[in-house]
Amino acid sequence: MIRIPGQRGKDLCDSHLGMTRRDVLRVGGSGMLGLTLGGMFEMQAQAAKAKKGGGAGWGKAKSVILMYLQGGPSHLDLWDPKPNAPTNVKSVFAPIKTKIPGVNFTELLPNLAKVNDKFTMMRSVSYTPNGLFNHTAAIYQMMTGYTTDKVSPSGQLEPPSPKDFPNFGSNITRLQPQEEPMLPFVMLPRPLQESNVIGKGGSAGFLGKAYDPYTLYPAGGDMDMGKMDRIKIDDLKMRPEVFSHRLRRRARLRDSINEAMPDIDKAVAKFNLNEYYDQALNLIVSGRARNAFDLKQEKDKTRDLYGRNTFGQSCLLARRLVEAGTRVVEVVWPKVANSDNHSWDVHQGLEARMKNQSAPMLDQGLSGLLTDMDERGLLDETLVLCVGEFGRSPQKGLSTSGNNNSATGRDHWPYCYTGVIAGAGIKRGNVFGKSDKTGSAPDTDPIHPTELLATIYHAFGIHPGTIVHNHLNQPRELVKAEAQLKLFA
Repeated sequence: MIRIPGQRGKDLCDSHLGMTRRDVLRVGGSGMLGLTLGGMFEMQAQAAKAKKGGGAGWGKAKSVILMYLQGGPSHLDLWDPKPNAPTNVKSVFAPIKTKIPGVNFTELLPNLAKVNDKFTMMRSVSYTPNGLFNHTAAIYQMMTGYTTDKVSPSGQLEPPSPKDFPNFGSNITRLQPQEEPMLPFVMLPRPLQESNVIGKGGSAGFLGKAYDPYTLYPAGGDMDMGKMDRIKIDDLKMRPEVFSHRLRRRARLRDSINEAMPDIDKAVAKFNLNEYYDQALNLIVSGRARNAFDLKQEKDKTRDLYGRNTFGQSCLLARRLVEAGTRVVEVVWPKVANSDNHSWDVHQGLEARMKNQSAPMLDQGLSGLLTDMDERGLLDETLVLCVGEFGRSPQKGLSTSGNNNSATGRDHWPYCYTGVIAGAGIKRGNVFGKSDKTGSAPDTDPIHPTELLATIYHAFGIHPGTIVHNHLNQPRELVKAEAQLKLFA
């Protein structure tokens, strides 16, 4: 995952990315690696036929932070209040004014109401479920852009498989490898999980384990709000095939090739291969990654800004990782769906759980992140997305997924919900899309989760239709959707 600095990696449909170091190595060592110069020209000719990117927001992002609100937060009780809706629909929480005239949140988000001039609120995220009323299936779609072939009658999916489509972060770090020695993709503070299915949609799938995220899951229960203070470097699960062992094996291979084939050394000399390996191997010694995880280096005022809880400190850690050079950070909501306490899966006990548990953490953590990153200038090149796998049913007590709901609880609702997106050229102080009078369906500009992924790829300068090859060497698009360019300024 730590690569030779230079131009970006590509597949056959990335003509805009140009020739890679791998291409040069292949040409320089054609006899050993099996690619002739003619083959290289043929590959480039194929790439030239591919779609080209461009347009608003193209290539503005150097990093992305996904704040993943697993469980499906109620849009009606947070971002999109409907005070004039019927009693069985409207929120028990009062609407409040925000920094944008005419745009209201509920009283649960006072801090975000003061900083919504920094982001775009998407009130029309929507999709037809087709079996995606279950958390696991919806998570898989949100993270990969694809739906699974096999779904049980209960909606549960099979465990993660090498045949799975890759998490979008794995695709990004493969196509845009690090130009400096730093962890490319980190997931924290817990895995994607629903019931007994752990990690579905959170792996590199058919790309191979080399592109899996580094996972930081500190010990402690979901209600242990101090566990981020006890992060140990040992908590960071580093796969040997992508870290020190692999780097050293590559260094030894490099030396062997250079001894036997000096022409290769000449071909890559301009890429400072030796210097790269020195830098990569020094990552372990320098402590750059370890320092990024040391939250105690931050001032108390900054830590308080984010909130002294698992979600808030995870947001702070995400900022520190991006600042240190990490390409992709995924912050998973610290409480699994289908559970009590701090979960967004509010089939019952909605009022108390949202008011006293989940909403305050979200309000402080996300507002702190956006404020801090903006003051540091990090929003210019960092895309921030905050969204769940679906929303909650407008009508209280209604069963939409086969679950039992109390009279005040809300069930799963993928037809219309709200997400937040900011940074990397995204419009500030903007509301994209509009929901109907009951928050049941989009009135304007529906945006599918796959379009959100396409927008992320676009922001990185990666065409969403770029072809990757699965475990059977079959060509597959990164995602079958187009970026929503209206989100960009």
